[in-house]
Amino acid sequence: MRIRKRVSMVVLMLFMLGLVAGCGQGGDNGTAQQEGDTIKVGINTELSGPVASYGSNAANGALLAIEEINAAGGVLGKQIEPLSRDCKSIPDEAMSISASLVGEKVVAQIGPLTSGNVAGSTPVMMENQIPLLAPAATAANVTFDEKTNTVRDYIFTVCFLDSDQARRMANFALEDLQVKTAAIYGSTSDDYAKGLAKYFKEEFTAKGGTIVAEEGFVAQDKDFRATLTKIKGTNPDFIYVPGYYTEVAVLIKQARELGITCPIGGGDGWDSPDMVSVAGAEALNDTFFTNHYSIDDPDPAIQGFVEAYQAKYNKVPDSFAALGYDAARLLADAIERAGVADPVQVRDALSATVDFQGITGKMSINERNNPDKEIVVIEYKDGNQVPR
Repeated sequence: MRIRKRVSMVVLMLFMLGLVAGCGQGGDNGTAQQEGDTIKVGINTELSGPVASYGSNAANGALLAIEEINAAGGVLGKQIEPLSRDCKSIPDEAMSISASLVGEKVVAQIGPLTSGNVAGSTPVMMENQIPLLAPAATAANVTFDEKTNTVRDYIFTVCFLDSDQARRMANFALEDLQVKTAAIYGSTSDDYAKGLAKYFKEEFTAKGGTIVAEEGFVAQDKDFRATLTKIKGTNPDFIYVPGYYTEVAVLIKQARELGITCPIGGGDGWDSPDMVSVAGAEALNDTFFTNHYSIDDPDPAIQGFVEAYQAKYNKVPDSFAALGYDAARLLADAIERAGVADPVQVRDALSATVDFQGITGKMSINERNNPDKEIVVIEYKDGNQVPR
């Protein structure tokens, strides 16, 4: 997911000071790390702010994975030492924290969650040649610089891309739900939602569907009734609502109150317990969203993860918890395969990942540092998430 980036001059100065104060190059960090008793891993996530639900759960997942890895003997005979920090859902803060973590000689960083916050960290990690694993940054330009047409070779994701999930939902609507027309009502405040809308429209129309309405809302909107009434007048078979749960839950509740009964769909930004508590279980019936995994998957590994997470945190792990868990597991696997806790060699091992089995599916890292993996469609039924 993605939030618009704003970088202040003050934080840029802090960033530069952090580099001068001993951030060093990746190889130096790795050598120093090898001399210590632990392998330091930074966890730079949104523990507060607008998307704290995402960051907190991903951090919890990563910490659970590290705890399990350490209990099993660690990596290369050493324990992983997590250094967890709060970027407060702010790109500038993400940058500042990354500079600090590099100074503490981490071998890699997990997080942030949103694409915009990852962009805040990216200059620091690239400059210092230290891998960053983004659990849920689904924008294509997270790992690929579209201006220079080059891969950001130290930035990796463990999630699918926005283009993939939007197209998956378009095909699901056309083929599984058998709809012919759709309206798009998405957030215009962030590139995440705008990208989903763009890719959904392209795929839906290319496969024969018709878009009957295109509307937008902005972050922190609370009243969607006027626009929903307008959309209702176009009589769509389906409504695609790309955005974050903070607005989407209220929007769906109001849509049902206005008598809009058609199926409604969206992306992974919907995944939050607040969807049910705000919208209500009944209002969410006949709604669908693309996601990274399902807690109801009977796979023993997935059920083992769900049970361990619930036992530790007393709540069900959402997709962000699973992605954080996978990021930590993938990193440990790469360090083991590298044979040394050196950031450059760990980067090379990450790039060479093939068929890594995670909770969110089997993944191989492709030429743009993104995983090739499957996408799950989740349906809400009486407040429960059911895989389709």
